[in-house]
Amino acid sequence: MIGMTAAGEAAEREALVGGMANAGAVFRRGDLVERPAPHNARALHAHLLALKEHGFDAAPTPVRLTAEGREQLTFIPGDVALPPFPRWVLTETALESVGDLLRRLHQAGTAIEVDPHAGWSGELADPAGGPLLCHNDVCPENVVFRGGRAAALIDFDLAAPGRPIWDVAMAARYWVPMLDPASAATFRPDGLDAPARLRILADGYGLSPRERAELPSVIEQATETCRAFVARRVANGDPVYLQVLAERGGWARWDRVQAWLVAHRDLFTAALQR
Repeated sequence: MIGMTAAGEAAEREALVGGMANAGAVFRRGDLVERPAPHNARALHAHLLALKEHGFDAAPTPVRLTAEGREQLTFIPGDVALPPFPRWVLTETALESVGDLLRRLHQAGTAIEVDPHAGWSGELADPAGGPLLCHNDVCPENVVFRGGRAAALIDFDLAAPGRPIWDVAMAARYWVPMLDPASAATFRPDGLDAPARLRILADGYGLSPRERAELPSVIEQATETCRAFVARRVANGDPVYLQVLAERGGWARWDRVQAWLVAHRDLFTAALQR
């Protein structure tokens, strides 16, 4: 959903491109990234600083909020994959490392009290809620890689309280990916084994047997939440989402994905528990 990688040659102000939010409004200035501040920036900055205090250094460090309604954070060097995704981001090593990175985020987050009244985003939030601040948008555009492994997470704008398994389900949608073969072929080459890749992600995270049994149904729920997210954007006339919906098969594609997930639920469950 949201993700940036470096582009341009101006050393003083370098545009960062990629992703579907804040397009054209994010810049790098030396070791800092400057971007539009979310409405809950103060609470989000406090959480990012608390993560660092609890040993998670794989996220940007907030520096300050400007009078113009922008935020400054530390720039994290590395590689960020943008569509069409390169092969290095599709490896099993990359997939396993995303699970490991997400687990480390959650481990640090369990020690941080989350203010339920801080105005967290409800866009992709876990409907069940939860005690942990989930990232909710661990897509390739929001993961910084070094040496072929996930090294950091960026763009926490959609973070909200939820269950850890909700974050894993959201990540699985993008990284496995949890898409029917026709839809997946639009972004990834043919031949990716979705059940096997789902298990690799679960192993990288270290899901318990109970969580593995629950994960396929949570992925279905996460897909419904993402569909509603897109529907709201389309209903509001967002030109980016209108174009993407048209280019990717419209609502028929969403229907096909949801039907495919339900039809293969037992297969995914068996792969996770094998």
